[in-house]
Amino acid sequence: MATPIRRSDRSERRVSPVFLGIVAVMAVTGWAVWTEFAASTAFAVFLFVTSAWVVSLCLHEYAHARTALHGGDITVGAKGYLTLNPLKYTHALLSIVLPVIFVIMGGIGLPGGAVFIERGRIHGRWKHSLISAAGPLANVLFAVACTAPFWLDALDGVPRAFRYALGFLALLQVTAAILNFLPVPGLDGYGVVEPWLSYGVRRQIEPFAPYGLFAVFVFLWIPEVNGVFFDFVHEILRTLGVTDVDSYCGRDLYRFWQERNLYCELGR
Repeated sequence: MATPIRRSDRSERRVSPVFLGIVAVMAVTGWAVWTEFAASTAFAVFLFVTSAWVVSLCLHEYAHARTALHGGDITVGAKGYLTLNPLKYTHALLSIVLPVIFVIMGGIGLPGGAVFIERGRIHGRWKHSLISAAGPLANVLFAVACTAPFWLDALDGVPRAFRYALGFLALLQVTAAILNFLPVPGLDGYGVVEPWLSYGVRRQIEPFAPYGLFAVFVFLWIPEVNGVFFDFVHEILRTLGVTDVDSYCGRDLYRFWQERNLYCELGR
């Protein structure tokens, strides 16, 4: 008698209280920045952007897992990936802690690997590519949401602190999408092209996958590379209505522990 195929039950798809708590922090601190209610605007911006960034990381990994579920990997539900709970990820350090450290150190949105997909259950190269692309595409959608008030001219009368926070958050999403689409082993961009490579090439590249993320981060510390990269990022942001001042002052506010640049005035 054939064993029935297991389907994830409703509890495996229920949104985690941990994720809802992070969303609550994002909402409350965003409201505090919007209404200028916070005792320390810069600290409120830090909490708002950090919590929003973690929310986007959860959505990034959820997009991978959800696409994998429809692609044939029915184990993602039992692993807790469909609950949006970051504590369920394979590597919480790589998935949450390091990306937040990258933001604090360099203002770079660089998600790490998290959900473990049982690729052997998935058949078809296009499915494998789509699963890898789903995460960065979630960052693209998040970037569109962050920049919508800018290109819709809907920020008249909004406190500058909130505008700056959105500008910096948009920068993080754009950098995350671009970097993740790089065809570097260990990043999603390589996962998109990997199914189309020969078996021999994949075997040769496989040992380098654990170091791809760190290699990209190291390269971005080279001034010339960093300059070219951020010129490209800011060009995209300007196209979406986010000025260099918005993203720069957002980053300046985010770093509440440093002395604020007088150029970044607050108010309405």
